[in-house]
Parts: sequence; structure tokens; C-alpha cells
Amino acid sequence: MRVDKFMNSVNITKRRAISEDMCKSGVVSVNGKVAKPSKDVKVGDIIEIAYLDRTVRYEVLQIPVTKSIPKSKKEEYVKEL
Repeated sequence: MRVDKFMNSVNITKRRAISEDMCKSGVVSVNGKVAKPSKDVKVGDIIEIAYLDRTVRYEVLQIPVTKSIPKSKKEEYVKEL
């Protein structure tokens, strides 16, 4: 699954356009490398988002099969490090 779609479907970002813009501006990295929006993510990958005041890291636990998941199920798909 594409990193921008993944971030949107597991509720890291509210809209896919935001995820896509974050990737294009270079604040999203997967396994230590700056990621384009089309970068595929797999189970075990580390997604790092550099916000202005902090950096947040997530580990991919599962890939969702639906377009979006309930916010209560977020912990099944990503783990904040």
C-alpha cells in the first residue's frame, strides 16, 4: 500500500491530500529514507514524520484491506514508538 494512502487509512492524517503534501515536502521518511507519496509500505517498516516541534515514529503492524479503519482499531495497524 502507498505510504500516503496508509497514513490516511490508519488515521495518522485526516485527508490523503495532506499525506501526499507531507511526503512531497520531505517530512515523511520510511526506514530512514525520505519517502515519495507512492512509496510502498510493508509490515515492519518504520514511518517517521518530522513536525515543526517534534518527530513522531510509527511501526507498521498490519496493512489495512479497507479504505479506512475505525479510530479505535488504530493500535492494531500502527504502533507509536
